[in-house]
Parts: sequence; C-alpha cells; structure tokens
Amino acid sequence: MTIRLPHGRAYEPRTEPLALAPHGAPLTSRTVYSAAHVVADPFADVSPASPAAVDWDATLAFRRHLWSHGLAVAEAMDTAQRGMGLDWAGARELIRRSAAEAKSVGGAIACGVGTDQLPPGESTLPEVTAAYEEQLALVESTGARAILMASRALAAAAGGPEDYLATYGHLLRQASEPVILHWLGPMFDPALDGYWGSPDLDAATETFLEVIDAHPDKVDGVKVSLLDAQREIGLRRRLPKGVRCYTGDDYNYPELIAGDDHGFSHALLGIFDPLGPLAAEAVRTLDTGDAKKFRELLDPTVELSRHLFEPPTRFYKTGVVFLAWLAGHQSHFTMVAGLHSARSLPHLCRAYELADGLGLFPDPLLAETRMKTFLALHGVDQ
Repeated sequence: MTIRLPHGRAYEPRTEPLALAPHGAPLTSRTVYSAAHVVADPFADVSPASPAAVDWDATLAFRRHLWSHGLAVAEAMDTAQRGMGLDWAGARELIRRSAAEAKSVGGAIACGVGTDQLPPGESTLPEVTAAYEEQLALVESTGARAILMASRALAAAAGGPEDYLATYGHLLRQASEPVILHWLGPMFDPALDGYWGSPDLDAATETFLEVIDAHPDKVDGVKVSLLDAQREIGLRRRLPKGVRCYTGDDYNYPELIAGDDHGFSHALLGIFDPLGPLAAEAVRTLDTGDAKKFRELLDPTVELSRHLFEPPTRFYKTGVVFLAWLAGHQSHFTMVAGLHSARSLPHLCRAYELADGLGLFPDPLLAETRMKTFLALHGVDQ
C-alpha cells in the first residue's frame, strides 16, 4: 500500500517491524533511563490552561513497556511536559503512581524534583529552597531516586554563582541518597538561560563542577542536556570518581554512550521514549563488548532524533507522543495543554517516515492506518 503525503508525494510503508521482544533483564554496561511521556485523557472537558487530565492506565502501561525491555524510567521530567502542561499537582500524582508501579514490577525509576509549585512571579531564594525540599521529600518517600531538575524560579532569583552553590549545597547535604543533577540547556527551556550563574558555558561549567566536587558522595550522576558532545566529553572527564555522566544529548548519543579511551556516558534521554526497544537492544550489544554492532544499531536513529528535537527543541514532546500513538501505545493523538498542535503536518509526516524506516512500529499496518486517518483529517485524501 502507498500513503499519499502532502503535495502529492507518495510513501511506501514497510510491512515488517524489527520485532524486538521484551527482554526484561537489566542492562549491565550502561545505566540507561528513558524519560517517559504522559498520556492525556482525550475525553476530559479541559482547555489548554486547565490542569492536566491524565489517562493513568495508559500512562503506566507505557512505563511497563519500557521496564519490560530492561530500561529504567526517568519520571516527571520535561518529556512528561513538566512545566509545559503538567503542573506540580499532576507531577506529584505521576511520581506516586509510577514509583508504586515500579515497585510492583521491579523496575528502576528516578523522579524529577523541581520548584514548580511556586506561584507565578518572583520568588525569594528561601522560597525556592523550600519548594525543592518539599519535592525532594516526596520523591524520597516513594523510594525513587531523585533528579534535582534545573529551576526556572532559581534562575530568576539567583544573583550569581554563589546562590547556586548555596542552594544546591543545602539540598545535597540533606538528601538521604545520592541524587542526579540535571543541567537543562536553554534550547529545551529558554527560561534557563544563564543557569549556574552565567550565560558563559565555561564559567557555568566551573560552578557546576564546584557543586559536585563539594558533595561527591551525594551525587549519583549528572544529566547534561546541552546538545554539545565535546562539552559533555570535557565535563565527564572532570567528574569525581564514582559520579556518572548521563548524556541528555539527543543529537550525539551513540558516540557519547559508546565512549572513548577515557570513558563513556550513561544515558537519560527523551529520544529513548520512542526508541526504547531498539535502544535497549543496542546497549545489550555493548554488554557483550560489541561496540561496532552497537553503533550499527543506534547510528541510523540519529536522523529521527535530530528531526524530533529540531528547534524550537522544547516542542519535541509532540513528535514523541505522535509516534507513541502510531505505535499503538495509546488510542489517540491528544496531549495535555493542547500541545499536539505544536508541530506542523510536514514535521509529523517526516517523523512517521523516519520511524517507519527504522522499523519502530510493532504493527506497521496499524501505524499506516492511523497515519492515513491523520492525513485525511488534514485534507490529504488517500
């Protein structure tokens, strides 16, 4: 069968998927987190400004899918539309439900700790610290590992590097278990420009490392989402022994995970939401020492990832959820806060072609049928 795409272009879908069966056993050579999206409730009577209405059954089923392939789940992160439709009340419930589900199936999980319960407008540094403390306590009470996320409120309140050093130092001293520090670049959230006290990335890196060097026993690892492979490599070579570097680089992840003679990155990636089974299969080849096969499996996925994360990068979630719908992980293409409208028809068509070419859809015929329906709704007759 042929799909008629916009402007009369034809596409011939593949007929067989990669058919990567769930494995279950954890990965061993790398620690790999997939940041996971939330599934909206399509029948809720809400507006884009309403609190998120979440389909909890479908949302948790997707996490079980990731765990079944041996991946860990990074919960309530930006992939879950944290700060872009999912407020703290929704994130809190998501953390509680997902952490409980992780315990029931033996899945690994880490959850985002932020300050998004603060009201709009300026906050003081003590208010920012208290907000972080509240969320850290909640995550730790569930038994999940905490991810200290970059905070818009801290970025606005901090007067310079010393305020980051004081805030993070306070939080790390009281954390009961080592946490993951998250450096999210402004391409993912413009409000985080100048994080760590300077728009100069070299200066910001020094402050970031100073935080880690002062509390290495309280830092499990760092997630770096700057889309700059060389900067990440330089940073990971300076980390204290025992502190992991989790790549958040959705442009260069194969080479960063594969590593070099001086080390490698683990992973905490939004692109591993749609790539979950294939990513797990690739890392299992690293578990056997076969770096060549790893690259052969994962390198072809970079074109799709760079497409989904193209500027404005923060809207990558739309493509992620679109592919989840085509893959049959949810029954609809609806997102909280109406974010399903954030990418164009040509963008989503290209995402379908690239994902189909990789064999990512477990049922190619279902994906084809849904794609044709989507195109027809946009006036592209089949």
